[in-house]
Amino acid sequence: VFQFHIMQSLEAVKLISVSFQLIPRLSRVNLFTLLSLWMEIFPTATEDEESKGTKPLSDNSSLPPSFRQTGLAVVQNMKVTGLHCSSSELHAGQIAVIKHGSLLKGCDLYFSRRPCSTCLKMVVNAGINRISYWPADPEISLIESEMLTGASSLDAKLDANAAERLRSNSRAHIGVLLQPLACNMNQFVEETSKKCEFLQKMALLEPNFNLDEFFFENRKKQLKDYEKIFLISDEETHKCILMKMGLENFCENPYFSNLRQQMKDLILLLATVDASVPNCRDYGFYCGDFHSEETAHCHGLPQDIARHCVVQARLLAYRTEDPKTGVGAVIWAQKKSGSCDGTGNMYLIGCGYNAYPMGSEYADFPQMDDKQKDREIRKFRYIIHAEQNALTFRCKEIQDDEKTMIFLTKCPCDECIPLIKGAGIKQIYTGDMDSGKVKADISYLKFDSLRSVYKFRDQSKLKGGGAEGTAARKERREARNSTRGKGVDVMGENLGVGQTRVHFCGKQADLST
Repeated sequence: VFQFHIMQSLEAVKLISVSFQLIPRLSRVNLFTLLSLWMEIFPTATEDEESKGTKPLSDNSSLPPSFRQTGLAVVQNMKVTGLHCSSSELHAGQIAVIKHGSLLKGCDLYFSRRPCSTCLKMVVNAGINRISYWPADPEISLIESEMLTGASSLDAKLDANAAERLRSNSRAHIGVLLQPLACNMNQFVEETSKKCEFLQKMALLEPNFNLDEFFFENRKKQLKDYEKIFLISDEETHKCILMKMGLENFCENPYFSNLRQQMKDLILLLATVDASVPNCRDYGFYCGDFHSEETAHCHGLPQDIARHCVVQARLLAYRTEDPKTGVGAVIWAQKKSGSCDGTGNMYLIGCGYNAYPMGSEYADFPQMDDKQKDREIRKFRYIIHAEQNALTFRCKEIQDDEKTMIFLTKCPCDECIPLIKGAGIKQIYTGDMDSGKVKADISYLKFDSLRSVYKFRDQSKLKGGGAEGTAARKERREARNSTRGKGVDVMGENLGVGQTRVHFCGKQADLST
């Protein structure tokens, strides 16, 4: 009998206590599950669609009618080593075997649908440790097969039976891993998503912008779409699907109702995080940098793909160990030629979130921020930044002749800028609301002056981004350069050569130049 794992581990509801506040944390299992769901809808727009900026949510037009596009997260030692999705020719499991080969041995695979028998036999043969899948319509759709007649309907049923036999005779653990969210997790995600700097930046650019209305309308739309893709609305149909997948023991209440509620909670979380990164025609990630020589590395990604990768980073940020600010980072690279993957010529280099050094226990290190007067017991010298973790635990090496991109949930600090540059990353996709600021124990002065890496900031195409804003940005940069070394601060106050007073939020600091 299929085992259904509801892991009531402490990690699922692990809370970080700071100043008498409880901050929920996303568990690893739920994070990997959400990443697999998100990869299922990786943008697969055609060149014509990319040029127009329009794309269907999930393009399955080139796939057989009973085949469902599937996302996959490959995890080794609790670190993500691959993010894949089905292509028009290959299933997600087949792509994993092609891309990772014997390196799959001992890995855990998180599928957004139960894989078909073809994928299952290949990944089991590779020696994987565990397969977890989302308990809805499988990769070879059983719902669609009911609408078909003849060979297609029979093939779906035969595949379901074969997958069950492979499961029952496999040494690998194959089943459903879902962990209940902390009771206030979705509320916390909603509050932090509305405060996300991508939405805050949009509010600054648009004087009449109603942030709450925009956020909730977008979340409502995304939630409606995702419920159609990832959930089965009719309970009896869902029970029938579970029975055919060998999950008979889970078709009785209260297990069935608990399962559906946990699935709904995760889909709500995904829609909430998605709504935190605006998806508008004239708003996105644009490069305002001016370089005398244009290279292939200055050309940015289509906006839907860039946004998709930033949302990946936003999901990672909810695994943070920082009691105040969660940061996520994802590094992708782009090959010169095409690939069999549904991600096209893009492949994952690494990902991470800000956390304390590996192996440390809770309260081993200080967790206070700059509100603590004693600098010795502040967190800043102990936290490993998201960019640093993504580079440290990368699963592929960065190639000099390929375009490597890092996607961040906030502006990189002065500690990380040299690492990004030294690693050979060619593009940064991030917000810039902290750019130029100096805080108590952390500064963001190097981001604007970074020249060898193209910076794609979240901004309006008509207000500083894209081709329209490049000329204006160049003019502002030349004006700044003309005052360099003269001690002119951001508010126009001349202090003399060698000293600058920087004003932020009513505070000032004298900096040596």
